Amino acid sequence: MDNDVSAGATTTIVGRLALGITLLAFGLGHTDVIDGVTAADAVSIAQYVGGIALFVAGLMAFRDRDTANGTAFAALGALWFTWAVSDAGSANAAGLFLTLFALVALSLTLAGGDQLGQGAYGLFFVALVLMAIAQFADNDGFTKVGGWFAVAAGAVAWYAATAAMAHWPTVLPRRAAGRGVTATG
Repeated sequence: MDNDVSAGATTTIVGRLALGITLLAFGLGHTDVIDGVTAADAVSIAQYVGGIALFVAGLMAFRDRDTANGTAFAALGALWFTWAVSDAGSANAAGLFLTLFALVALSLTLAGGDQLGQGAYGLFFVALVLMAIAQFADNDGFTKVGGWFAVAAGAVAWYAATAAMAHWPTVLPRRAAGRGVTATG
């Protein structure tokens, strides 16, 4: 392990990898882009990686006094585990669960933090809203689009973890204030 990576950073990396893998599996299962792969195929990953591993990463983050990631990982871990083991019953019940799950993702997006974390949570929020609408309206098109947003969220979470380990850029460069293009006469 790299000696300049703190325990808190390691916990964040593990949590983001778990979230990224879970979102990629969940999203790809809903897009129908891979023949024979459905959302039901993501249940094991959601239960063990998204549920248990992410929840444990949340507890470890709390131990490291990282309340933002502790809250995010523990809450999302509990929700993924619940999604994996529950039988929603009706489409409206599934839509309600996805709506409540979306509210958690919205809270995580608005809570601040780094750009990649907010990006992943924001994309996940959009995915869940679209999938909730799809459940309420019985519309497969919204489900597929929501799946693609989940794939994008998973890719951002995966990149955030990989970038932290590989020391790649994790923020977008900003232009200095007052420095713009000037016209010369």
